[in-house]
Amino acid sequence: MNDPAFPTLHGRPPSGWINDPNGCSRIDGTWHVYYQHNPNAPVHSDIHWGHMSSSDLLHWTTEPIALAPRPGGPDEKGCWSGTLTDDDGVPTAVFTGVDGGGRPSTVLARSDRAARVFTRDEPPVAGLPRDPALTDVRDPFIFTFDGHRWAVQGAGAPGGVGEVLLYSCDDLTRWEEVGTLLRADHPVVADTVRADIWECPSLVQVGTDWVLIVSLWRHVDGGHLLDSVRWILGDLAREGDAAPSFSPRAAGRLDSGDAFYAPQALAVDGRVLLWGWSWETDHGSERFATAPWHGVLTYPRELGVIEDRVVLRPAAELVGLRVGGADPDDLPGAFEIVAEPARAVALTLDGEPCWPAELAVSRVLVDGSLVEVFTANGGSFTTRAYPTAGSRWELAGDLTDVQIHGLGL
Repeated sequence: MNDPAFPTLHGRPPSGWINDPNGCSRIDGTWHVYYQHNPNAPVHSDIHWGHMSSSDLLHWTTEPIALAPRPGGPDEKGCWSGTLTDDDGVPTAVFTGVDGGGRPSTVLARSDRAARVFTRDEPPVAGLPRDPALTDVRDPFIFTFDGHRWAVQGAGAPGGVGEVLLYSCDDLTRWEEVGTLLRADHPVVADTVRADIWECPSLVQVGTDWVLIVSLWRHVDGGHLLDSVRWILGDLAREGDAAPSFSPRAAGRLDSGDAFYAPQALAVDGRVLLWGWSWETDHGSERFATAPWHGVLTYPRELGVIEDRVVLRPAAELVGLRVGGADPDDLPGAFEIVAEPARAVALTLDGEPCWPAELAVSRVLVDGSLVEVFTANGGSFTTRAYPTAGSRWELAGDLTDVQIHGLGL
């Protein structure tokens, strides 16, 4: 791409719209990340599942479209967010479809081990919940616990309370709604996670803890606001044949930047990886109006728990992107800053600061317009800064022993 703002290392196609990561998985040694995608225009419409794959989390191949809306089908108005699960050796996409009348349902689509071409099950396995007050139910996520398979979906309603619904689905074709896992008005978390709708839930085990991740949808002045992402740390338990119960004990913001939403977590080989959607922040600019692409997924991150806090760091594999030292007075289009110990390093683009001065920065990864900052306490800050052909990145602050690496493949 000739556009200096285009993130060349993040695996997105050169054109079209991208939002939520979907179906994050590893099958027979290959990583698969699907994503909400309009291949025909850089606008949030006509949603398909795009697909990229990698053997090493560094080199990404753009695969053919995995799922497309079908006229007259339960996904006629879009193949929306969901996950990928192994159903007795069969990679199976589990996602929200919206039909021609605007009604959502949970749809299954199966593939071979290459996970490129999918065939739908008919009919859908789940529709709206029993509670008629819940008008917005979407984004299924599959997990296993106590030897059984379960699913969660985000839910809520205008003027309502966000919640996560729980389903039993040992037989993936027969879902049973078993109740509410957690609501946003729970006294332990209410001050942190209030929203009309909880979207894109992920529920993963980290050591002995369980982490629930939700994205906050709020109705504001006749419209809506996508208001960041929260983690909820707690314990998952089950007594006898009862449904699992989740007991929260702490909550916080997963990423403090202005361009991070709808992440999906993947538990694999004793660790948890996570990808998020970074939207464009330059609405109204000439670049935004003319660019053939909008949206990008973050680099994979590793999720951990330290002293009742959920923390993020870049996936270990990302050091493989380093291609040598970079000149701090002439920074390339993709670079990494490493500060050990963390400190108040500043980065500006054409004189504009990229993050708040008070952040103690440990690592920063920049690729085109995507800036991913990791802080001393395990926090992250995702933002956008848009270089042009004549732009200049500049570093300032205490640069003693700070390492700067060029990034590439």
